[in-house]
Amino acid sequence: MQRLAQIMACFPLLRLVRERLQAQSCNVLRIVLITITSILFHTGCSDQNSSEVIIDFWAMGREGEIVKKLTADFEQQNPGIRVRVQQIPWSAAHEKLLTAYAGDAMPDLFQLGNTWIPEFVALNALADLDPWMRDTALVDRDDFFTGVLETNLIDDRVYGIPWYVDTRLIFYRKDILARAGYSEPPKNWSEWLTTMTRIRKIVGPQGYAVLLPINEWAPLIILALNLNAEFLKNNQTYGNFRDTRFREAFDFYVDLFRNGFAPPIGDSQTANIYQEFAKGHFSMLITGPWNIGEFNRRLPPALKDQWMTTPIPAPDHATRSTSIAGGASLVMFRKSRHQKAVWRLIEYLVDPARQIEFYQLTGDLPARTAAWQAPALADNVHAQAFWKQLQSVKSMPRIPEWERIADRIMQYTEAVVREEMTADAALTALDSDVDRILEKRRWLLSKSP
Repeated sequence: MQRLAQIMACFPLLRLVRERLQAQSCNVLRIVLITITSILFHTGCSDQNSSEVIIDFWAMGREGEIVKKLTADFEQQNPGIRVRVQQIPWSAAHEKLLTAYAGDAMPDLFQLGNTWIPEFVALNALADLDPWMRDTALVDRDDFFTGVLETNLIDDRVYGIPWYVDTRLIFYRKDILARAGYSEPPKNWSEWLTTMTRIRKIVGPQGYAVLLPINEWAPLIILALNLNAEFLKNNQTYGNFRDTRFREAFDFYVDLFRNGFAPPIGDSQTANIYQEFAKGHFSMLITGPWNIGEFNRRLPPALKDQWMTTPIPAPDHATRSTSIAGGASLVMFRKSRHQKAVWRLIEYLVDPARQIEFYQLTGDLPARTAAWQAPALADNVHAQAFWKQLQSVKSMPRIPEWERIADRIMQYTEAVVREEMTADAALTALDSDVDRILEKRRWLLSKSP
């Protein structure tokens, strides 16, 4: 009855109806009234009287589940702000965000993979965060990995704050490299080829030196980044995959399969990469930081000290290698009515202390370099190679069409590896497809002042 009284205060007409019903002792109608007013209590009335700010936050995958533990602490420290987290599978995230945008139902705050940021900037869905960064001492622009921060810049303006970082490097078997005569992993491409040749002799005809799933575009792109290849030309409006630098990387990559160093299979054709790695079916794998935890959990105890991580080998003429700048960022909806509260939550989530806490909960590497001084990371021998690699990472072309272009890269690369096309034919077709994908971009740029 206390709840009913609260509702009556919001809706005087209902209070009058209730008094009339009580006078007539109409039990049935009284029950109907209580039902209606209970519904109203959970909608209009509570919102009208409450000063509580509710932030809708969409987070993807496992991070969407784990972040709830952090937002609960944020709410305790910020009375009057409540965070409503919705966990969304990565497989459905892109479509759900586009649907929400079309229906003008975007969340206040959401997580974006770095390669998605240009698309949502083009849709005018993201708030420019430059003004917020200028007015805070809690989010230091210089405390992020340079290459990762660049993935959040469009026309030199910040549209996302890196939340966690990702890149690719090599996981390898120390014991097998030792059997091949090496106490250290290869530092350049020549050493890498020599190492793989010796490993191939040791493991025999049923084994390989490295696993490079042919339905993944990252390894090839990493090789091309190390040769300073430009994937697009003419203001990123045409494909540039027949360029000599990309062609050199492409040939190097394809030869890894032709020489028997890597099996020509996709990731779905590998029953269990951890078991195959443990058996020595392959000795090296290009992968990301999530596999630090997976290797620790899934490899047999006997191999606990027999695997290590190392940066990507550099081209022979280079002093250090380059890899992909990946990860996820926090972005604010441009039309959010609670931008001040949203920014406060962003500040909280990228605070170095929270970054370490999030790393310990998820294994996601912190985007703030200050967080890497904490013992949880400083003492992790497998994470140190990622620290080194993250000093030299590059973003993919910051255009909305990149995801579609990456799909075409995989398609034509696989065709060459399987000897269904020549390299010349594949790269010509790839450039042609990319030119068609970018047709709308060329048209839009031609109309801009």
